[in-house]
Amino acid sequence: MRPFRIEVLQAQLDDLTRRLEQTRWPDEAPGVGWTYGIPLGYTRELAEYWRTTYDWRAWEARLNSYPQFRTEIDGHDVHFLHVRSARADALPLLLTHGWPGSVVEFLDVIGPLTDPAGYGSDPADAFHVIIPTVPGFGLSGQAAGWSVQRAAPAWAELMRRLGYSRYVAHGGDTGALISRQLGLIDPDHLAAVHLTLIPSASLTAENADPSDPAEQQAVGNAARFDYEIGAYALLQATRPQSLAYGLTDSPVGQLAWIVERFKDWTDSTDVPEDAVDRDAMLTNVMIYWLNATAGSSARYYKEETSNWGEPEPPSSVPTAVAVLPRDIGAPVRRLAETNHRIVRWTEYDRGGHFAAMEVPDLLVADLRTSFHPYRPTPQPPH
Repeated sequence: MRPFRIEVLQAQLDDLTRRLEQTRWPDEAPGVGWTYGIPLGYTRELAEYWRTTYDWRAWEARLNSYPQFRTEIDGHDVHFLHVRSARADALPLLLTHGWPGSVVEFLDVIGPLTDPAGYGSDPADAFHVIIPTVPGFGLSGQAAGWSVQRAAPAWAELMRRLGYSRYVAHGGDTGALISRQLGLIDPDHLAAVHLTLIPSASLTAENADPSDPAEQQAVGNAARFDYEIGAYALLQATRPQSLAYGLTDSPVGQLAWIVERFKDWTDSTDVPEDAVDRDAMLTNVMIYWLNATAGSSARYYKEETSNWGEPEPPSSVPTAVAVLPRDIGAPVRRLAETNHRIVRWTEYDRGGHFAAMEVPDLLVADLRTSFHPYRPTPQPPH
């Protein structure tokens, strides 16, 4: 376990500024809005804000205010935040991001989770929080040959090294897949899991109830994903290397590729900032740009194609699910119950794919309630 601090060279920031200044802009069809992709006017304004106003050093300092480490697992240096609660009996909680997320997703929930008393809640709800960066993403650096199946054992080993023999886990997107897989390989130590995504429980024309209007509407949403907004997934699952050249060389390319996901997947209306903080979103983009991990993070899609459409193995780990209305592929309980031990299912009226950024209050409350039964039983005083 080696202490780690983010220390980006000024030369890297100067290079970013130069590249943004020299962007070669495309044209745009008139009046198409977001229907052809991220609009030119919005992208130019956001890129100019990134170049002239956004303050990376402030966010670097914020990230460095939390204890960070690196440790070599399975031949790769894994980066993680480890924020212990002041309460010794706090429950260890492993939080895993997905694509195109990062540890930045969880910054707003660290305080309420580790210090509930400081946020007006029951001190007994405290967690020790562990937030790793998936190998191949951001601060864990470029990596080849990694997949959900390889990341889950790395997480089990990380928790073992930290001395946590019993813990809980949460994840969304790829983080949900890793957290679920963790339950399959480490059920003796993972007490419960909290998910916002279960691919096998998403609706299709084949598994939807034709008499249920809500399910039929969900099928329409799924079709839109398959034939429109899901194009990114097919590209990353088939030609991640070709994509990587443009995203690694052009900051505006990397910006557009990620920010479009924030528009499509969040509870936003006109622009992503309706749902998430602009500077937090740009910091997430910076994590990919500075570490040149557009290609290695996209390769997870390529590595997982053999599992697409396959039934997930049954999980015996107690599973809580939070369904956010604007998330992609929102799970359905009757489908999830076929191969999960569902112990809590909550459907919310706001929020989308990036729950910890969009609705941190809802996520924190749901994590506290979901994991309350799995806390150690308090011992009476002697």
